[in-house]
Amino acid sequence: MAKQEAPLHQLKSYLPEGCFEDVMHYIRHYKVQLTITRERKTVLGDYRHSHADKNHRISVNGNLNSYAFLITLLHELAHLFTYERFGHRVQAHGNEWKNEYSKVLAQFLLKKIFPNDIQKALMKTLQNPAASSCADDSLLRVLHKYDEQKEGVHLIEALPTGALFKIKGGRIFKKEEKIRKRIRCIEVKTGKVYLFSPVYEVHTL
Repeated sequence: MAKQEAPLHQLKSYLPEGCFEDVMHYIRHYKVQLTITRERKTVLGDYRHSHADKNHRISVNGNLNSYAFLITLLHELAHLFTYERFGHRVQAHGNEWKNEYSKVLAQFLLKKIFPNDIQKALMKTLQNPAASSCADDSLLRVLHKYDEQKEGVHLIEALPTGALFKIKGGRIFKKEEKIRKRIRCIEVKTGKVYLFSPVYEVHTL
Protein backbone atom coordinates (compact mmCIF):
# COMPACT_ATOMS: atom_id res chain seq x y z
CA MET A 1 0.00 0.00 0.00
CA ALA A 2 1.24 3.52 -0.77
CA LYS A 3 0.00 4.98 2.48
CA GLN A 4 0.30 3.93 6.07
CA GLU A 5 -1.26 5.67 9.06
CA ALA A 6 1.55 6.50 11.46
CA PRO A 7 1.30 5.05 14.99
CA LEU A 8 1.85 8.17 17.09
CA HIS A 9 4.66 6.64 19.14
CA GLN A 10 6.59 5.99 15.90
CA LEU A 11 6.23 9.58 14.73
CA LYS A 12 9.14 10.55 16.98
CA SER A 13 11.58 8.68 14.74
CA TYR A 14 10.68 10.93 11.79
CA LEU A 15 11.23 14.20 13.67
CA PRO A 16 14.30 16.10 14.89
CA GLU A 17 15.01 15.93 18.60
CA GLY A 18 13.19 18.40 20.79
CA CYS A 19 9.91 18.86 18.93
CA PHE A 20 7.86 15.68 19.38
CA GLU A 21 5.69 16.94 22.24
CA ASP A 22 4.96 20.24 20.47
CA VAL A 23 3.98 18.42 17.28
CA MET A 24 1.81 15.98 19.23
CA HIS A 25 -0.02 18.86 20.86
CA TYR A 26 -1.37 19.90 17.46
CA ILE A 27 -2.01 16.35 16.29
CA ARG A 28 -4.07 15.53 19.37
CA HIS A 29 -5.81 18.89 19.71
CA TYR A 30 -7.08 18.86 16.12
CA LYS A 31 -7.53 15.07 16.00
CA VAL A 32 -5.35 14.83 12.89
CA GLN A 33 -5.14 11.56 10.99
CA LEU A 34 -1.46 11.57 10.03
CA THR A 35 -0.31 9.35 7.18
CA ILE A 36 3.27 8.58 6.14
CA THR A 37 3.55 7.98 2.39
CA ARG A 38 6.12 6.71 -0.03
CA GLU A 39 8.12 9.27 -2.01
CA ARG A 40 6.03 11.54 -4.21
CA LYS A 41 7.99 13.58 -6.75
CA THR A 42 5.46 16.38 -7.16
CA VAL A 43 4.50 16.96 -3.50
CA LEU A 44 6.14 16.49 -0.12
CA GLY A 45 2.91 16.63 1.87
CA ASP A 46 -0.83 17.04 1.59
CA TYR A 47 -3.78 18.30 3.68
CA ARG A 48 -7.47 17.38 3.54
CA HIS A 49 -9.92 19.21 5.80
CA SER A 50 -12.38 17.47 8.08
CA HIS A 51 -15.89 16.79 6.82
CA ALA A 52 -18.81 14.55 7.73
CA ASP A 53 -17.37 11.79 9.93
CA LYS A 54 -13.74 12.26 8.79
CA ASN A 55 -11.06 14.10 10.76
CA HIS A 56 -8.45 16.45 9.36
CA ARG A 57 -5.99 14.40 7.30
CA ILE A 58 -2.33 15.17 6.68
CA SER A 59 0.15 13.09 4.72
CA VAL A 60 3.93 13.57 4.63
CA ASN A 61 6.51 11.73 2.52
CA GLY A 62 8.33 9.22 4.71
CA ASN A 63 11.60 9.42 2.76
CA LEU A 64 12.34 13.00 3.89
CA ASN A 65 15.13 13.75 6.32
CA SER A 66 13.88 14.75 9.77
CA TYR A 67 14.21 18.50 9.20
CA ALA A 68 12.41 18.39 5.85
CA PHE A 69 9.74 16.17 7.43
CA LEU A 70 9.07 18.70 10.21
CA ILE A 71 9.00 21.67 7.81
CA THR A 72 6.54 19.84 5.55
CA LEU A 73 4.35 18.87 8.50
CA LEU A 74 4.26 22.48 9.71
CA HIS A 75 3.35 23.58 6.16
CA GLU A 76 0.36 21.23 6.18
CA LEU A 77 -0.65 22.15 9.75
CA ALA A 78 -0.76 25.77 8.60
CA HIS A 79 -3.37 24.72 6.03
CA LEU A 80 -5.38 23.18 8.86
CA PHE A 81 -5.15 26.37 10.97
CA THR A 82 -6.18 28.45 7.96
CA TYR A 83 -9.19 26.23 7.27
CA GLU A 84 -10.27 26.36 10.92
CA ARG A 85 -10.28 30.16 10.76
CA PHE A 86 -11.44 30.88 7.24
CA GLY A 87 -12.92 27.72 5.73
CA HIS A 88 -12.94 27.85 1.93
CA ARG A 89 -13.12 31.65 1.79
CA VAL A 90 -9.41 32.21 1.11
CA GLN A 91 -6.80 31.02 -1.39
CA ALA A 92 -4.84 27.88 -0.53
CA HIS A 93 -1.51 29.71 -0.26
CA GLY A 94 -2.79 33.26 0.18
CA ASN A 95 -1.85 35.76 2.86
CA GLU A 96 -3.92 33.96 5.47
CA TRP A 97 -1.99 30.71 5.01
CA LYS A 98 1.32 32.60 4.88
CA ASN A 99 0.52 34.23 8.22
CA GLU A 100 -0.40 30.91 9.86
CA TYR A 101 2.70 29.18 8.50
CA SER A 102 4.98 32.02 9.56
CA LYS A 103 3.56 31.94 13.09
CA VAL A 104 3.92 28.20 13.63
CA LEU A 105 7.34 28.13 11.95
CA ALA A 106 8.54 30.98 14.19
CA GLN A 107 7.53 28.98 17.27
CA PHE A 108 9.73 26.08 16.23
CA LEU A 109 12.61 28.33 15.16
CA LEU A 110 12.72 29.72 18.70
CA LYS A 111 13.35 26.21 20.01
CA LYS A 112 16.65 26.01 18.07
CA ILE A 113 15.73 22.60 16.64
CA PHE A 114 17.32 23.22 13.24
CA PRO A 115 21.04 23.42 12.37
CA ASN A 116 22.29 26.97 11.75
CA ASP A 117 22.21 26.77 7.95
CA ILE A 118 18.61 25.54 7.88
CA GLN A 119 17.66 28.04 10.57
CA LYS A 120 19.01 30.91 8.44
CA ALA A 121 17.23 29.65 5.30
CA LEU A 122 13.93 29.38 7.18
CA MET A 123 14.31 32.84 8.68
CA LYS A 124 14.37 34.24 5.15
CA THR A 125 11.05 32.55 4.36
CA LEU A 126 9.14 34.01 7.31
CA GLN A 127 8.13 37.23 5.55
CA ASN A 128 6.88 35.56 2.38
CA PRO A 129 6.74 31.75 2.54
CA ALA A 130 6.75 29.85 -0.76
CA ALA A 131 3.64 27.87 -1.66
CA SER A 132 5.82 24.75 -1.52
CA SER A 133 9.24 24.06 -0.07
CA CYS A 134 9.81 22.36 -3.46
CA ALA A 135 9.70 25.87 -4.94
CA ASP A 136 12.28 27.32 -2.55
CA ASP A 137 15.65 26.52 -4.13
CA SER A 138 17.70 28.01 -1.29
CA LEU A 139 15.91 25.91 1.31
CA LEU A 140 16.05 22.74 -0.80
CA ARG A 141 19.77 23.22 -1.36
CA VAL A 142 20.43 23.36 2.38
CA LEU A 143 18.06 20.51 3.25
CA HIS A 144 19.74 18.29 0.64
CA LYS A 145 22.91 18.32 2.74
CA TYR A 146 21.06 16.38 5.44
CA ASP A 147 19.62 13.71 3.13
CA GLU A 148 21.01 10.21 3.19
CA GLN A 149 23.66 10.37 0.49
CA LYS A 150 23.01 7.98 -2.42
CA GLU A 151 25.77 6.90 -4.76
CA GLY A 152 25.49 8.55 -8.16
CA VAL A 153 22.73 10.97 -7.08
CA HIS A 154 23.53 14.68 -7.35
CA LEU A 155 21.85 18.04 -7.78
CA ILE A 156 21.92 19.20 -11.41
CA GLU A 157 23.78 22.37 -10.44
CA ALA A 158 26.69 20.25 -9.15
CA LEU A 159 27.24 18.63 -12.57
CA PRO A 160 29.63 20.12 -15.13
CA THR A 161 28.20 21.57 -18.33
CA GLY A 162 27.89 18.81 -20.94
CA ALA A 163 27.38 16.05 -18.36
CA LEU A 164 24.84 13.32 -19.06
CA PHE A 165 22.31 12.38 -16.40
CA LYS A 166 19.24 10.23 -15.98
CA ILE A 167 15.97 11.02 -14.22
CA LYS A 168 13.37 8.69 -12.75
CA GLY A 169 11.84 6.70 -15.59
CA GLY A 170 15.16 6.33 -17.40
CA ARG A 171 15.13 9.40 -19.67
CA ILE A 172 18.66 10.71 -20.39
CA PHE A 173 19.57 14.38 -20.67
CA LYS A 174 22.63 16.52 -21.36
CA LYS A 175 23.22 19.54 -19.15
CA GLU A 176 23.55 22.86 -20.97
CA GLU A 177 23.79 26.47 -19.74
CA LYS A 178 21.85 28.16 -16.94
CA ILE A 179 19.00 30.43 -18.06
CA ARG A 180 17.94 32.78 -15.28
CA LYS A 181 16.90 30.49 -12.42
CA ARG A 182 16.69 27.25 -14.41
CA ILE A 183 19.18 25.01 -16.18
CA ARG A 184 18.68 24.25 -19.87
CA CYS A 185 18.96 20.53 -20.65
CA ILE A 186 18.57 18.52 -23.86
CA GLU A 187 16.83 15.16 -23.89
CA VAL A 188 19.28 12.92 -25.75
CA LYS A 189 16.69 10.73 -27.47
CA THR A 190 14.39 13.47 -28.77
CA GLY A 191 16.57 16.61 -28.84
CA LYS A 192 13.85 18.49 -26.97
CA VAL A 193 14.81 21.26 -24.56
CA TYR A 194 13.75 21.16 -20.92
CA LEU A 195 14.37 23.58 -18.06
CA PHE A 196 15.25 22.02 -14.70
CA SER A 197 15.47 23.46 -11.23
CA PRO A 198 19.16 23.65 -10.25
CA VAL A 199 18.39 21.62 -7.12
CA TYR A 200 16.61 18.77 -8.92
CA GLU A 201 18.12 15.40 -7.99
CA VAL A 202 19.41 13.28 -10.88
CA HIS A 203 21.47 10.13 -11.46
CA THR A 204 24.83 10.65 -13.13
CA LEU A 205 25.98 8.36 -15.94
